[in-house]
This record gives sequence, C-alpha cells and structure tokens, in this order.
Amino acid sequence: FGSENMSRQRMFAPSATEQDIIDFVTETVKIAGGNPCPPVVIGIGIGGTFDYSCVLAKKALCRPIGSDNGPYNELAQRILNEVNKTGVGVQGLGGKTTALAVNIDSYPTHIASIPVAVNISCHATRHASVSGLDSSLLYYHILP
Repeated sequence: FGSENMSRQRMFAPSATEQDIIDFVTETVKIAGGNPCPPVVIGIGIGGTFDYSCVLAKKALCRPIGSDNGPYNELAQRILNEVNKTGVGVQGLGGKTTALAVNIDSYPTHIASIPVAVNISCHATRHASVSGLDSSLLYYHILP
C-alpha cells in the first residue's frame, strides 16, 4: 500500500498541453523513486472534478496491463516512454524499466480546469502465470 503514498493530483489550467501532463506524471515518478517498488503500473485520471480524477486514476490502474486507452493510446505510450527514460528502474536501483504500463481514463470536466490524478501501483498489479500443454510448449499469461 506504500505505492499509494506516491500518488498525486493537480488541477491544470485550460491552457495546459499534453506535454505539461507528461511532465507532471514523469515528475511524480521521479519523486517517488524506488518507494513504490518499481516496475510500477500507472493509472491516470483526466477530467471530472478534483476528487473524481482520483477515482478515474484508480479505475485506470485496475485495468489489465496492455488494455486499450482509446483516444489516449498515443499519450499513454508517450508517458510510458518518458517514465522509462527516468532511469529509476527496478526497485529504484536504476535501469530502463521503471513502469510496465500506463492506463488512462477520462471524464468531461468544467472548462475552467483540467484535473489530473496519478495513481501508482506496485506488485499488486504485476501478475503472470505459466501453463503448458506439454513440456515443449509453454504459455505465458499476464493477468489483470
């Protein structure tokens, strides 16, 4: 649950750009460092209200790794690339893999602001299993 302590929320002005959001998420991950036990999964909520953006971020976080971000697919990939360039790495020891996935959910909001919440998860969202039909063929499954 310590990774929850690394989460943040910010109210952006309507003039904010995608790059501003990317920078906010990347800064959040840098500040967190190794505390959330990376590699992490990042849920981002955009829109709604101050509190609802946090609900959106949690819902996004709970989606399966590799799930469709709809109109935010490109933004999610850009954020993932930037986060992985931070060098935080596994367990904060450095490296190229700081995050495994970025999931984004959105909701309509008032024209005067853009609420953005970042929710970070640790091992709770990193699951996999192995199964096989015989000893020569194995299937790897990433579980939600």
